[in-house]
This record gives sequence, structure tokens and C-alpha cells, in this order.
Amino acid sequence: MVTNVPELGRRHVFGEHADLRGRTVMVLHAHPDDEAIFTGATMRRLADAGARVVLATATLGELGAEHVSLAAGETMAQRRVAELERAADLLGVQRLVLLGHRDSGLPGAADNAHRDALAAADPARVARRLAALAGEEHADAIVYDDGGGIYGHPDHLAAHRIGTLAARLAGVPAYESTVDRGHLHDPAGRAHLVHAAARATGLPIGVETEQIALTLTATATELAVKRAAIAAHASQITAEDVTHAAFDDAYGLEWFVRTGGAGPLDAVLSSPTPVIINDAPHHEPARDVVNR
Repeated sequence: MVTNVPELGRRHVFGEHADLRGRTVMVLHAHPDDEAIFTGATMRRLADAGARVVLATATLGELGAEHVSLAAGETMAQRRVAELERAADLLGVQRLVLLGHRDSGLPGAADNAHRDALAAADPARVARRLAALAGEEHADAIVYDDGGGIYGHPDHLAAHRIGTLAARLAGVPAYESTVDRGHLHDPAGRAHLVHAAARATGLPIGVETEQIALTLTATATELAVKRAAIAAHASQITAEDVTHAAFDDAYGLEWFVRTGGAGPLDAVLSSPTPVIINDAPHHEPARDVVNR
């Protein structure tokens, strides 16, 4: 679907204040593809600055759309995990953790109350597990969805509750991934997948511009990687979603609300345009499943 993806390797890219070797950032997302859509360029920049990036994905997105035919015997969950692994590899993730909850579906759906659904899980219990993982990884910050769930999806709202508690338990800075409602106010001009998602929930997207603490402006290389990572989720995302003329404008910025003190994202989002100074062997991300 996407060509001319940059050769990544395991690059270290440092700006004046962006040497993050020895630092770890944990990123929590509700479904496979959220990591690429909302934080893809940020994760790639963190990895390129030497940070260890740990991605925790709460559900397998079993209730997502089916834009591709599944192989004989293949489930949607299996397909989405395979796509997630490809995207995580592109984005520089060094450890991928599957929390194992069930997709909750859209607001008001019966799936919200399924006993295994993320929306029905005890946030404190899941947060304790995430905080323990953060401690194991010596995480310096946790990234998770904003208070409105970016577009009101029950699983994104759950990710916010869980992330907030986990960051508090772990005693680390928190960054809430969001979108700038003002920048993306015109779906026709800035076609972003969040617009379709918001039409499904019937709720507003993101936050107002003045609430945003940090904004990342992707470099051309980061944007190309982000495009490829989004495209890796082919069961959910069509070719048109990543090739339309407004893609760069819609996806070239990533936004965060910060809770607590400054952390690693402040370093890479405020540093000058990074310069590659070292190449090292690339390793695919380790993957593990945390039992509920």
C-alpha cells in the first residue's frame, strides 16, 4: 500500500537536548492501530533518540472492521496482532505487551458489558498491573489517551482511567495523547481517521488548542514511517486512507496534554530537528501477553 519506506535499522538520532539513552517510555493504547494513528511519529522519535519504547495494547480489536479477507482458520484478533507487530517494528518498539482484554465495541453496545471487555474491567486492577510493568521497565513516563478518550470510544475512556491511575502509582510523568480539535475541525480539508471514528460515537474529538501542552511536528522521515505503520493495519485501513492529498496535514502533528512534571517527551518535542549520528543493528520487538 505504501512504498518508499525509509530504511530504519536501529538508528540513534539526537538533537541538542534529545539523547534519551537509558530512558524508557511506556505507551498504552486501547486497540491495534491506535499507536500508529495517534502517537506513531512520537514513538519513532523517542526510539531514534535512544529511548526504550514499551507498547502496551489493551485489546486485540476483535470488533474492528474487516477490509481484508482472513485466511482459512484465521481470526480477526490474530490478524490484528500480526498487523500490530509489523507496525510496532516500524515505530521502534522494543517490547510489545498484550494486556489481553476484549474489544468493548462502540458506546452503548452490548459488548461494553462483556465480562472480558476492557470497558467492564476494574481500572484499579489493570492500573496496578500496568504500574508494575512500568516499575519492571524503570519507565520514566507513561503515555495514554486523553480524558475524553480522544473520540469517546469506551476502550479509549478506559485507557485514560487506567493510565491515569498507573502513572500515579508508578510516580512518573504522564502524557495524554489527543488531537487538536481546532486543527482538525474541517474533515473535508484534513481527512483524519478520527473523523470517521467520531461519527461512529457521535462525540467530539480531542481537546481545544489551548489545552495542549506539547505538539510534535513530524519530519518527512517520521511521517513516512507513520504512514507505513498506519498502512500495516490493512484489515482496518484502506489505501485511500493513507494516500489522500491531505494526509501530511492531517497526520504530520501529534498532540499531548501533560500531567505532572516534564519527562522524556518534553526533550524530543522541544529539541531541534534531529540528526542521525549512529546506526546499530535492528531487533524486532519482544512480545509478551499479560494474563488478566
